[in-house]
Order: sequence, then structure tokens, then C-alpha cells
Amino acid sequence: MFNNVGISGLIIILAIALIVFGPAKLPQLGRAFGDTLREFRNSTKGIADDEPEVKSNIIELEQTKH
Repeated sequence: MFNNVGISGLIIILAIALIVFGPAKLPQLGRAFGDTLREFRNSTKGIADDEPEVKSNIIELEQTKH
């Protein structure tokens, strides 16, 4: 979806955000966005780390059925 956004597109988006939110709120919004992104990455990493354990549990269950 955002694969075609180049440097000029990012500059335009940043300029619009600066106009809408003002220079005082922009760092707070960036910090909040960064915190949200970090939390999302940590959550998805936890899910990916749990995946091998879930697969081994499924294999064990299938073996006990036979």
C-alpha cells in the first residue's frame, strides 16, 4: 500500500502534519507512534516465539491419537 511513497511524499506528509498539529504537538505524536510501533513489534515477536512450541504440542497430540 505504501510501497510507492518516496522522499517527496514523506516530506509532503510531514508538512501537512506540521500544519495540522503544530510544532509543539509533533514530537509528542512521534513519540506515541514510536511507542505503539515498539509494543506491536514486541507482541508479534512473542507470538512468533510461541509458534514452535505450539507446533510441537500439536505433533504430540497427533501422536497420542494414533
